[in-house]
Amino acid sequence: MSITTKELFKRRARRSRFQLKKSNGKKLARLSVFRSNKHIHAQIIDDVKGCTLVSASTLDKDLQGKAKNAGSVDGAGVVGKAIGEKAKAAGIEQVVFDRGGYKYHGRVKALADAAREAGLKI
Repeated sequence: MSITTKELFKRRARRSRFQLKKSNGKKLARLSVFRSNKHIHAQIIDDVKGCTLVSASTLDKDLQGKAKNAGSVDGAGVVGKAIGEKAKAAGIEQVVFDRGGYKYHGRVKALADAAREAGLKI
């Protein structure tokens, strides 16, 4: 019996969330990433209060048209830069990166690198 792609995704998500709980002794906010085939979304979540502090997406009006393709590495870089700038404006300097079940390469890595360049400590 082979392991399906969905099961592997769930395993990676569980493993990364466990690492977040383990390293999050300071109760930092969490930068969560969701990617689809056409778009990418990022939000900074305060788990103690249970609310979203800052969010950015390729669907946002001010970010549309800034990248050639919203579902590409360019689109992820634009969203990463936007989430970093919004976080700095909201007074958030350090977050924990929650990649979900996605592997850390391609669009997910581009988003994290762009957020770091914008001044966010991950």
